[in-house]
Amino acid sequence: MEILKNLHSYFAYIVLAILILAFVNALMGLLGKREFAMHKDLRISLFALILTHIQLLIGLILYFVSANGLQAIQTLGMGGLNSAARLLAVEHPFINILAVALITIGWSKHKKKETSNAKFKSITIFYGLGLLFILSRIPWGQWFS
Repeated sequence: MEILKNLHSYFAYIVLAILILAFVNALMGLLGKREFAMHKDLRISLFALILTHIQLLIGLILYFVSANGLQAIQTLGMGGLNSAARLLAVEHPFINILAVALITIGWSKHKKKETSNAKFKSITIFYGLGLLFILSRIPWGQWFS
């Protein structure tokens, strides 16, 4: 259990770094009006997509086996959770599932676009929203304690 929790926590740094890189790369491509390169832009975006899905999978496993996830809701009920417990049991998983869905939508939409500008725009918007959602529900108190 501790290994899974540490994996989820430390892997999050890597996922955030790659997701920020993918967002900034797409934003710079959009603002710089450059061509969408398959060897660079596609790979960065795809790598961010894959890592976020792996992190989600680890998080879902942790949610179902951890005392801070589903077991907390079953034990205390929704009304019995304090703000820290509610963050871990409800808000963090729900918002991060939405974030990964947005990132996936951005990836799917960019594949259907014909122009580089449209590809960069899809990735910038959806990866950016996903990143914003993820950053909003990270348990910062646990990260820096």
